[in-house]
Amino acid sequence: MTTVALDTGVGPLLRSWREQRRISQLELALRADSSARHISFIETGRSRPSEDMVLRLAEHLDIPVRERNALLVVAGYAPRYAQTALDDPALGALREGMERLLQGYDPYPALVVDGMYNVVAANRGIAMLLEGVAGHLLAPPLNAMRLTLHPEGLAPRIRNLREWRADLLAQMERQIALARSAELRELYEEVAGYPAPEGSDRAEGARTAGSGGGAGSPVGENAGAGPASPLPFALPLHIEHGGQVLSFVSSIATFNTPMDVTVAELAIETFLPADRATADHLRSLTS
Repeated sequence: MTTVALDTGVGPLLRSWREQRRISQLELALRADSSARHISFIETGRSRPSEDMVLRLAEHLDIPVRERNALLVVAGYAPRYAQTALDDPALGALREGMERLLQGYDPYPALVVDGMYNVVAANRGIAMLLEGVAGHLLAPPLNAMRLTLHPEGLAPRIRNLREWRADLLAQMERQIALARSAELRELYEEVAGYPAPEGSDRAEGARTAGSGGGAGSPVGENAGAGPASPLPFALPLHIEHGGQVLSFVSSIATFNTPMDVTVAELAIETFLPADRATADHLRSLTS
């Protein structure tokens, strides 16, 4: 991904990150064991920060690893963090671990995406959900946002598309603010411009797999047959598959304290059944 440069010079860049994080010079100085005067001098270009100070400030400002490299280069130092290709033998153990995790999660859907939401690994549960998606969306590299929001992708089958779409776009906006990537901004503009298909947000009257409503979904055709569905504990994804409506909640995991740009931008997303009927339906497909 291309870094969006806001200014030349490490001082203005650090000031921009500090203001984005809404941290005062004094607060940053206290965190970094420095002084507000020194932080001010760095930001205005009156003082050149040491390599250690750049890294210390970047850490306390929670700046992404890729952007830390950019700050170091602008400050006149060599990049500190490598960017290893995912297929490099050095990351073999990491790839094997992710594959085992995804396989162990079957039959529930799970996938791994990079910083551009390109799918780098997925299990059979994801393949099951992608049945019927247009072929051009399945050509490498598969992009999770395009697959989900494109009118020829999953969008027509997502019952609560308006809510799910808004959540995904908000997630992308947060990532853009963090990573400042021109490519990510272009992807956002593309998927945000997809038209919502007619009949989206058909949550009312939806019948989940074998039941009268999923977690958080309204009671459907079996209204009166049992108690009303509980309030959602997380925003569910209601998606049609094989004549049923499956309900999932998703969880996203990243690697702790990554020391490589590639690893830092990987995210593992798992989809947990939001109701027993969805879990039973998925197990029946693999039994």
